[in-house]
Amino acid sequence: MQYKYLIDKKVHNYYWNDDLNCATTTIKILSEIFQVNLSTHIIDAVIGMHGAGKYGAQCGLVEGTLLFIGIYGKQRSLSNDEIVNMCYDFAEKFEEEFGSLVCRTLRPQGFKPDNPPHLCEEITKKAIEFSRNYLSLVIK
Repeated sequence: MQYKYLIDKKVHNYYWNDDLNCATTTIKILSEIFQVNLSTHIIDAVIGMHGAGKYGAQCGLVEGTLLFIGIYGKQRSLSNDEIVNMCYDFAEKFEEEFGSLVCRTLRPQGFKPDNPPHLCEEITKKAIEFSRNYLSLVIK
């Protein structure tokens, strides 16, 4: 339960104070929880990974976690095959939990020019908690 408060606080801060996207927010929070240092290159790489630059493709909540699985998996000496299988399993479980992997499907109200900012705050909190729980179970 302690992580829920941390996740809620960090998501809100990263969205409203730093104006970060969902993929960046996800990977940063997971790295904080699991004590993984991220290079600035990784943070730079996720700039456009929120549904492919708001195109509405794969959700950044999924993308951020998949990237983190690769980074954390290598840090924990997992093989490439183990990481690939874990990414597949995560995607399957995420889709079961949230109904889709697609940003335009998951995002409340889709993408419209008059949308208020940070519509995905609540689903982001739930998805990062889901990702944290998943990672805690599968990576020892």
